[in-house]
Amino acid sequence: MTRWFYASVALTLLTVAASLYLYYFQYDRLPDQVPVHWNAAGEPDRWVPKQDVFSTFLLVPAIMVGVLVLTPLLPWLSPKQFEIDRFRDTYGYIMFLVTALFAYIHLCTLLGGLLVPVDTTRMVLGGICLFLAAMGNVMGKVRRNFYVGVRTPWTLASDTVWEATHRLAAWLMVIGGIGAFVGIMAGVPFWWCFIGLMVLVLIPVPYSLILYKRLGRQGKLSPPAPSNSSQEVPVS
Repeated sequence: MTRWFYASVALTLLTVAASLYLYYFQYDRLPDQVPVHWNAAGEPDRWVPKQDVFSTFLLVPAIMVGVLVLTPLLPWLSPKQFEIDRFRDTYGYIMFLVTALFAYIHLCTLLGGLLVPVDTTRMVLGGICLFLAAMGNVMGKVRRNFYVGVRTPWTLASDTVWEATHRLAAWLMVIGGIGAFVGIMAGVPFWWCFIGLMVLVLIPVPYSLILYKRLGRQGKLSPPAPSNSSQEVPVS
């Protein structure tokens, strides 16, 4: 297990503790109808009676537990030449980011449930943008595998295509994530930011096909590298 796995465990436990604390020690502060979902305008559009909200408060922590289970399971399931062990620390960091995103979304939900005057939708979308930017920051360190990264038939077939595609994806995710975050915080309509971000994030998919075909015509497609050929740089 990496340090990131233990950080994910700690974050999950804190999220569960926050849910239990709110329900058992701040129950009187909850409204009779607790908002649990918000629309694009930041307005609540789904409520749960206070006496029934306990299971709702534990839904996201349960998902986080599922991420914890998958973290050691996926490397074990990986086939030869696609081992996650080649970038184990980066993989652990990415799974920690996924756990942190769920924890952040849950925090926004708890604050909204207490009727704290915050724009829950803006907070959640802004957090997702920063999550994508943080993912992009390490995308270039991800090696060929079936679970993480831009997994198209063309990236999985060639180390050269995989590496070039992920270098591009890294830049686009960082630029798109930060740009969309700034736009959302500045009041730009959510849909504009979302569509722009999705366009940037999806560009590596057709790029991998175009690059694969071009390298194929030039006879420069690299064969899959042996499973122990790549060394990862630890994530700081």
